[in-house]
Amino acid sequence: PDPGTLASVLTEGVKNTISDSRVKVTYEPEYVPAVPPAMPDIPPEQLAGMIKATVKVEVLDGNIAYLKIQHIIGEEMAQKVGPLLLEYIWDKVLPTSAMILDFRSAVSGELSGIPYIVSYYTDSEPLIHIDSVYDRPSDITTELWSMPTLLGKRYGTSKPLMILTSKNTLGVAEDVAYCLKNLKRATIVGENTAGGTVKIDKIKVGDTDFYVSVPVAKSINPITGKSWEIDGVAPHVEVPAEDALETAVAIIQ
Repeated sequence: PDPGTLASVLTEGVKNTISDSRVKVTYEPEYVPAVPPAMPDIPPEQLAGMIKATVKVEVLDGNIAYLKIQHIIGEEMAQKVGPLLLEYIWDKVLPTSAMILDFRSAVSGELSGIPYIVSYYTDSEPLIHIDSVYDRPSDITTELWSMPTLLGKRYGTSKPLMILTSKNTLGVAEDVAYCLKNLKRATIVGENTAGGTVKIDKIKVGDTDFYVSVPVAKSINPITGKSWEIDGVAPHVEVPAEDALETAVAIIQ
């Protein structure tokens, strides 16, 4: 008689059967499928304002850059607002002697943003194969490579880079952290990440208001041959998320 309770019982059953916490059964009579937003025809200044709301930039004592990122933007958005991003974010942090990327509350992002971020912390040559993503519905594997040219200068490969994580760090941010960890370019400080996926589909069950959320793509790292999905990204230095910033600063100093 209670559809919500049935959904949670089914979810528990599925989790216990296949050991994958990402698969969920939900009862949502009001659910409307999300349509991916088209690139809005709004001025770049306004788009940059939206991005500023999801990125916090500071230069801490000791000439340490601090970037708190909640959403990783994709290639199309980066191209459109690139010059403004350079002015607002990158030019401020480029002269610093170390950088901290705070992904503790990063829960969304675009797949095409992964090579963008990783490339700023690698050399232009040789190009590096950083990830392969298999998409089940289309049966296509996409290889993600570092980029030979970027807007603005690279941060380089020699200055310390710390990535802060929490148990809520999810999806694309996990992928970026895993790539930079296995390229031995970043030190991960904080908690084991959520172990999400790069893409989830919500499938309607027959003519009901029940839905099953299922991962439909898989990220395979070319260095490890494994994925960060389900298990998450393990930090190099494990501390409670609220202590991660202080710990990272101490390591740099």
